[in-house]
Amino acid sequence: MAALSAWFWNERFWLPHNVTWADLADPAPGVEYPKASHLLSALPLALGIFVVRILFERFIASPCAFLLNIHAASVHWRATPNPILEKVFTSITKCPDWRHLDGLSKQLDWDVRKVQRWFRQRRNQDKPSILTKFCESMWRSTFYLCIFTYGIRFLWQCPWMWETQHCWYNYPYQVLTPGLYHYYVTELGFYWSLMFSQFTDIKRKDFPIMFIHHLATVSLISFSYANNMLRVGSLVMCVHDASDFILEAAKLANYAKYQRLCDFLFVLFAVVFFITRLVIYPLRILNTTLFESWEIIGPYPSWWLFNSLLLVLQVLHVIWSYLIAGIAYKALVRGKVSGSCSTALASQD
Repeated sequence: MAALSAWFWNERFWLPHNVTWADLADPAPGVEYPKASHLLSALPLALGIFVVRILFERFIASPCAFLLNIHAASVHWRATPNPILEKVFTSITKCPDWRHLDGLSKQLDWDVRKVQRWFRQRRNQDKPSILTKFCESMWRSTFYLCIFTYGIRFLWQCPWMWETQHCWYNYPYQVLTPGLYHYYVTELGFYWSLMFSQFTDIKRKDFPIMFIHHLATVSLISFSYANNMLRVGSLVMCVHDASDFILEAAKLANYAKYQRLCDFLFVLFAVVFFITRLVIYPLRILNTTLFESWEIIGPYPSWWLFNSLLLVLQVLHVIWSYLIAGIAYKALVRGKVSGSCSTALASQD
């Protein structure tokens, strides 16, 4: 185990040239540097965030939904209990092709249309209600708004917010402040909670992309904390939080059937997303991590990995921007913004 730990925490991978872990082990009195062990506090925090989410959805989001006349819709037509079809539904396929339908029809002595109707009704039973979707989006919108507000207030006073070269001055001997620590650990705890809850939350069509996104985010936050790249990491987190709460707010308006508000929020989300992910992120953040850091501290092995993870995020930004632009284009061509925005938000569910 000691040999494995020594291999993993190899100084020549994690730190710039002529810097060792011993140099960071004994800072001056009153000074603290980030340590990888600090990241363990994010795991119980993730559990705490998940508990807060359950309480929030039950005692805050649900009453808000009821005030907006959003209720848990009951399923009017339930599939007749059938062990054979249930086994096919849960173990083989929820949407059987004609070969399966024909075989099941003969096995049960049912008409093919009756088998199709059973699978359709069974699928409808598993669909989450509008109330469930509303509560989930209200929780995410609230958290993203709070953490974005905190991040902006904190970074507004930091020199690296305005001059990104400060992300690398005196690196890696940069002091860990309480504000930066709380910002980082809270974000990490939230994304850990999303990693766990994604398998129980509403299944969306972009599940694989979102899973990669959450995995890359957790890896980036943990990685940048371990080798004290917190300054640039805080900028990355703030940029990503800027548009997320607007998207969730647009979903809330869609569920409440406030169509004009939904359209406005969706357009606002698209504008903020394009500016933050396709302008600020590459021109400010990637520029400082790729070029300014090269000039100030020079490349080393973990530097290459860090930038590779940032580039993975940028590829995902381009994919999402393409999808959003396609929706916006169809809305303009058809002249039906409301329908297109509703369809786009529904595809997220």
